[in-house]
Amino acid sequence: MKREREDWTRLYHKTLKGIKAMIDVQRMVKDLKKMAEETNTTITEMEGTILMASINNQIVNTTNITQISEDL
Repeated sequence: MKREREDWTRLYHKTLKGIKAMIDVQRMVKDLKKMAEETNTTITEMEGTILMASINNQIVNTTNITQISEDL
């Protein structure tokens, strides 16, 4: 009877360790998902900044070309 109880106790603790490992993996996946979302937001903001700089550059180039044409 004592041996059987010890076997069940070992199995119980082994099962708890397995559950804890699964919870840890779920937490890591959740953290990775959050980091991916934050990275995606940053990339989107960077794309917007680059697009704005490109538009501004086009405007400056157009203005310069217009000014050169007027000077000629």
